[in-house]
Amino acid sequence: MSNDPSFTDEDEWISKSEIKREADKLKKLGVELVGLTNPQIETISMSATLREAIALAKRLKDKREAARRHMNYIGKVLRSEDIESINAGLDKIRNKHIYQAQAQLALEKRREQLIEEGDPAINALVEKNPTLERQKLRQLVRQAKKELEQQKPAKAHQDLLKYLKLHS
Repeated sequence: MSNDPSFTDEDEWISKSEIKREADKLKKLGVELVGLTNPQIETISMSATLREAIALAKRLKDKREAARRHMNYIGKVLRSEDIESINAGLDKIRNKHIYQAQAQLALEKRREQLIEEGDPAINALVEKNPTLERQKLRQLVRQAKKELEQQKPAKAHQDLLKYLKLHS
């Protein structure tokens, strides 16, 4: 042990290599943040200082050395940020297509439920979502049932899905 009185047994010792690895992770995170579009950046919760630093980094892309130094600065700013919430926001952006697919499947499931159950399902849905028009829903469900029975192309199926998507 060292004779340094500021270092106690409870203090955690971190190697220089570990500090450098952590700094590199933050720089990579900064590079990923700078690569996002402005609307995507707005969806992630972060400090105003980090937002300004990212905006400046986008303007410095053509200036090689200034951009490199500024990325180091972004890494330093990231040390004081809530990295978990930033990573959660990035995960949502990275997996946007998965969330959209899940939402699409849920709408299709709701559509099939409306067609199978009829009025009780329509009434329950209108109670949950008052922006829906009960008469319009009944009409679309009736047309979709009729198409199924007559084995016609599923135009009303698609119209019902569009209506549900518009009002969800």
